[in-house]
Amino acid sequence: MSLLLAFEASARHLSFTRAAVELSLTQSAVSRQVQALEDLLEVPLFKREKRRILLTEAGALYQRELGGALQRIRSASLQAIAYRAGRGSLHLAALPTFTAKWLMPRLNGFYAKHPGILVHLHARVTQFDLDLAGIDAVIAVGDGTWPGLVSYHLMDEEVLPVISPAMAAAHPMHSPKDLAQHLLLQVAARPEVWQRWFLAQDLPLKSMRLGAQFELTTHLIQAVASGIGVGLLPTFLVADDIERGDLQAAFDLPFNTGAGYYFFTPPEKLGIPAIAAFRDWLLEETEKG
Repeated sequence: MSLLLAFEASARHLSFTRAAVELSLTQSAVSRQVQALEDLLEVPLFKREKRRILLTEAGALYQRELGGALQRIRSASLQAIAYRAGRGSLHLAALPTFTAKWLMPRLNGFYAKHPGILVHLHARVTQFDLDLAGIDAVIAVGDGTWPGLVSYHLMDEEVLPVISPAMAAAHPMHSPKDLAQHLLLQVAARPEVWQRWFLAQDLPLKSMRLGAQFELTTHLIQAVASGIGVGLLPTFLVADDIERGDLQAAFDLPFNTGAGYYFFTPPEKLGIPAIAAFRDWLLEETEKG
């Protein structure tokens, strides 16, 4: 373990000297430990050029794999300490707009109920390797399947066409056919949703005027509010914007996409009190509506 720690610190700093300061060792001790690791692996991890060091290709690969492993060891140690202290923490990845619009306004309720647990939030919009990223659980939208993870259904996804009040006043719409006058803004990860909504309303697809795509739903909401076009957005994410008057429903024609919001976690982590408590709290909150 001492050899691994010496390598990881040296790779992060690209300096044996700075790694030595971090590890409270001498520079020569760190250098010897890295050399011992290279001898053990029988592969050079660093290129030594005069007064600096650079990672070799093998060293860069080793650093990427090792960094995640050491983070998991640190996390496991902190969880063990938390068991003793009756506290805990979890690293949660979630969709940015879901986090901002739904989770954050409610999270204080979780802390009030579980004051000893910390929730560290990370933004993710696509599937990834939780183990490598050091993430304990995820809130994502989809069909509830994620290889290697168990899922808990939180809510169905229902979308609604929304528009800015200024645009609605300038270009009044009397029927869904009038959407042909407007650009239809999209989330890049879900480009087919407008098409499905048009089909559900028996509207011809050729009348669609597809506009810009946005990676984040937050940006799509802002684009709609600024009058760039019409957005098809989850009703619960725009409820506050509609109530404030920043947005309004173009038509009261919600559409269930068939997808849902789910809480995902590896099955082996369900025994961790912090993760189980957060899951239970989420399910309680979504049952409230």
